[in-house]
Amino acid sequence: MKTKMRMLIVLTAFSILFSACSKEVDEYNKPAVYWYGKIIDSISNGNYDKADDYYSSLQGEHIGSPLLPEATMILAIAHMHNEEYLLSEHFLNEYIKRYANTNEIEFAEFLRIKAKYKSLPHPRRDQVFVQEAIEEAKAFKIKHPHSMYYSLVDSILTRLYLGDASFNESIAQLYERIDKPKSAKFYRAIKPEPWINWDEVQRAQTPWYREWFEGDGTSSWYAFLIPDTKSVVSRNSVPDTDENLTK
Repeated sequence: MKTKMRMLIVLTAFSILFSACSKEVDEYNKPAVYWYGKIIDSISNGNYDKADDYYSSLQGEHIGSPLLPEATMILAIAHMHNEEYLLSEHFLNEYIKRYANTNEIEFAEFLRIKAKYKSLPHPRRDQVFVQEAIEEAKAFKIKHPHSMYYSLVDSILTRLYLGDASFNESIAQLYERIDKPKSAKFYRAIKPEPWINWDEVQRAQTPWYREWFEGDGTSSWYAFLIPDTKSVVSRNSVPDTDENLTK
């Protein structure tokens, strides 16, 4: 009796194992329209990770499918609406590099600038990323001077200039707090756009829940912990010696 029970348990385990394997195998070698439908269903259900997995299957099994460019753009827009801007930029880069024709590349490049801009809610946290977005927006204006998106990109570019200037002002105030006036002066002089009246630009207000940890942009509760050493300042720091101050 015990032997029969053991055999029954083993057979049951094998049947479950093989049924699971066969079910997984069914998810391979599917037509392109199958994977495309799975991508759409996953996005509709809010399962973006699963949609990305199905996209990988579509791309891996049907690299030349005419559904692939459309699926790429759909995922780029879906991730943007889900505020996953870096993923959106990834799919837009893929679309521009592989699929976009002359008539489509303008819209795709605009969306990429928009994704990069919307991924920067706090410009003071990543100045290099802000500068990359500025260069990309400037390139778009040169490449597409008659674009229907030109004014939107121009508005984004202006906001990026202001964000970059805010970052430089924060650095300048840091140098003032550690008694380095020439370094502060250096950063305040970085205002390359003469058409902006910088005297009228007002600093954005830091929300109270961020101010507790980051400060208000002019000072921080942890300022007394910052040592007066070069290790905490920029490589652009100017030594404030008597000789330099007289120049």
